[in-house]
Amino acid sequence: MSERLEDIAAAIVAGGKGLLAADESSGTIKKRFDVIGVESTAGSRRDYREMMFRASEAMSRYISGVILYDETIRQKAADGTPLVDIIKAAGSIPGIKVDLGAKPLAGFPGDTITEGLDGLRERLADYYKLGARFAKWRAVIDIEIGKGVPSANSIASNTHALARYAALCQEAGIVPIVEPEVLMDGAHSIDTCYDVSKATLVRLYDELYAARVVLEGSILKPNMVISGRKSGRTDSPEEVAEKTIKLFREVVPAAVPGIAFLSGGQEDEEATANLNAINAIGPHPWKLTFSYGRALQAAPQKAWSGKASNVAAGQAAFTHRAHMNHLAALGKWKPALEKAA
Repeated sequence: MSERLEDIAAAIVAGGKGLLAADESSGTIKKRFDVIGVESTAGSRRDYREMMFRASEAMSRYISGVILYDETIRQKAADGTPLVDIIKAAGSIPGIKVDLGAKPLAGFPGDTITEGLDGLRERLADYYKLGARFAKWRAVIDIEIGKGVPSANSIASNTHALARYAALCQEAGIVPIVEPEVLMDGAHSIDTCYDVSKATLVRLYDELYAARVVLEGSILKPNMVISGRKSGRTDSPEEVAEKTIKLFREVVPAAVPGIAFLSGGQEDEEATANLNAINAIGPHPWKLTFSYGRALQAAPQKAWSGKASNVAAGQAAFTHRAHMNHLAALGKWKPALEKAA
């Protein structure tokens, strides 16, 4: 595998493959485990993730890379093999979440700023030695127009932090995944999501240019353009695709090799159907694929439920979801394929 940033970025989005976001913080994975009645310990977290990383068909055919959490990138499998080595043996690229989470933005109620730039250069050098070749930083942009959220300062602060992070990654030989997530939690319309996403991405690429980030060695991880959950509206995949592609054609430079969507709380099949509709109206100047957490993991989590006897069932559920999203990244998914499984 070449160590050139451009080659790593191209490999991440090649051939309908996508990313498994297995970078849940200890707090988030505990919430997921509570749902399936599993105690969250270092051992149970390792067993769960090892189950997915050893699903050889999914990992070798559909998953280009795995976003890890600090604990996971240092963990060894039950037989003593580093989890990073299992990922690499399957032909996937190990990656790492490096931000320290979103905190309230002082002076701007309802807005947040993602922290973690202090000491990042040293952390990236450490992660590179541990095998990481790409990283992720998530900025969180909420929408509550009546309260002036997001503020212009929130968008400016978060995109500036993303650009500083991206420049540090490239200096360390690591591909930055820049994730400006416009949340789908609010009561806003799809058009409001479009406007806020556009304002965010325009500012983001201004900041990336200013920071001398090499766009060919970066990946964008955005939200789809979609109505807020509390709006009571369910958009058709065609409407989501049309608005999302219109936005990207206006603001995302063609130099960016790929766009890996976050699922952002969409249901499994919803995230797959929307990704498929986006690819069905191509060709596009960038590869459009997935970087899903919950939309890849909810089914295998439930099937596994913390029992060693359910590992094969968990792996089968994971492989199915990875396969469906692989097809969606090629614009070849059909709802009937879900039933066939």
